[in-house]
This record gives sequence, structure tokens and C-alpha cells, in this order.
Amino acid sequence: MSETPASASVSALRTIETEIDALKALAAALKTDMIASFERALDLIAGIEGRLIVTGVGKSGHIGTKIAATFASTGTPSFFVHSAEANHGDLGMIGKDDAILALSWSGETAELQGIVAYSRRFRIPLIALTSRPESTLAREADVCLVLPRVTEACPLGLAPTSSSTMQLVIGDALAVALLERRGFSPDDFHVFHPGGQLGASLKHVGDFMHTGEAIPLVASGTLMSEAIITISRKGFGCVGVVGEDGRLKGIITDGDLRRHLDPALLSRTVDQVMTADPKTIKPDTLAVAALETINALNITALMVLREGRPVGIVHLHDLLRLGVA
Repeated sequence: MSETPASASVSALRTIETEIDALKALAAALKTDMIASFERALDLIAGIEGRLIVTGVGKSGHIGTKIAATFASTGTPSFFVHSAEANHGDLGMIGKDDAILALSWSGETAELQGIVAYSRRFRIPLIALTSRPESTLAREADVCLVLPRVTEACPLGLAPTSSSTMQLVIGDALAVALLERRGFSPDDFHVFHPGGQLGASLKHVGDFMHTGEAIPLVASGTLMSEAIITISRKGFGCVGVVGEDGRLKGIITDGDLRRHLDPALLSRTVDQVMTADPKTIKPDTLAVAALETINALNITALMVLREGRPVGIVHLHDLLRLGVA
């Protein structure tokens, strides 16, 4: 029998709140009993010359796949090996310079026996992620991350819910801690994420800005009658004003034109109309940062400067085409 909308809402909130309580218990453990083993696991992974092999079965296996992907995308070479498949040849994927992160809530998962024995035989570092410190997996591991025993959100207490959430979060915590320790930069991140909106966001402005004759520029002292022609011809809705030294002095936008719209506008110089010292960016600015600036200032284009001199211009439409917005 299907639930009514009201009871469905109550169930959903109960699930979320139960899993939040589990994460609070995990945070408390990380501040006390778990912190030493977490630091040892971090040191172990940071020190390997090979890859981090993540393994598990069932829901732990699904979580392990995501954890391996997170490590791989944040600078720690990693992949997932299914514990059952490891017993049928996939142990050959694991090298002597690797380390293993094994996930098992009970620590007694039968399929893990082969990969645990293999790690001990060839002295491959083993990190256990389990809730039972007395389990076989915990006893065999070089480092054991003991998760607190919590109530599953499943009302039957059977489906991994709170437990799998904690596994996922501790995996994220390890990956992020390693990322920060290694000084992993946005440029490094872009190497592993070249596609999609994320990849576009991590491009530098210098990779796609308009340059050369495309930049709308006029010299200081130019009459507005000429500046308006430049604005129209270049098509960016603005024009930059440069001094004799080539440095940007100001910018004239559609808003500046509206504020100075009167019969004398065309006979004024650009210096009388421009907004002095406008907001600009550098060629190494990330595309996502350029978009944030455009949105914050409610403008449509940004001049790109190098040592105070215009070397390009970026329009909102460029960011839209790139897929950042």
C-alpha cells in the first residue's frame, strides 16, 4: 500500500535526520578515538609510490567505487577492485608499491579473505574501514578506521543507509585532506577534469579572451562621436580608454552613455564620460571567477590586463558558449 504524501514526508525527514545523527557521531569520533588512525591512514596513502586500491562488495563496493574516483580526480592515483573478482584473477592488478583500502561494515565479508591474504603475503599496506575493531579485517590491517555503530535509517535496520553514508564521507575526508596536504591546485584539478561545465569553469581567461584588433579601445582625448562608432563596430557594448603609455585609464559602457545622454554628448571627450579605474581581470583568472565578477557587478564584459595594459576582453556570451554559466 502506497504512503500518503504526508507520511512520505515524515519518512524522508526521519531518514535524513538519522543519517545526520550518524555523521555527527562520525565527527565526534574523528575528534577523539579515530583521529590517530585517520592520521596514520593519511600518512600511509601519501607515502605510497603506486596507487590506492579500494575494495569491497555490495553497498560497500558501490561506495568504494565512488571513493576511488574521488581520490583519482584529486591527485591520488586510485581505482576500484571488486573483492570477489580479485579472487578470480584481479589480484594481478595490485602491485607491491600500492596500498589497499578495504571497506566492510562487519569486517567479516567472506569475499575479502583473498585480497586480505594477498596483502599480507606481499606486504602491501592495508587500511580497513569497518565498524568492528575485533573483526578479522581490523586485526589484519595495518591501520583500522573504526566507524561508530549507529542506527540505520532503514526502519528494518537492514539496508545500509547511515553506515554507507559514513563510509562515503570518511572517504571524502581522506581525499580532501590529501588534496590539501599536497597543495593540489585548480590547474591540477583541470588536468583531470577537462570536459563539461567543471572543465570549462577551470579554464583560464587567457585561453579564450578576444585579443588584438578585436579589443574595443580608444585613446585618451578621443571625442565621443568616434568612441560610439568603436563601441558599435566592435560589438562588446563598451570601449576602453588608454593613455599614452598604453595603460587602461577607464571604460565607457552603455550605462555611461545613458548617464551622459544630452545634446553635448558627441562633442565631449571620452575622459569626461568614462568610468575611471574599472574592474578588470588578468589572463590567468579562472573562467568561473570571471563569471562571478560579471554577475556581482551586473556587467556584460571585462577588460583583461597585463601590467595595466589591455591584452584582451571577455564577454558574458563567451562564458555562456564555453559552458561555464
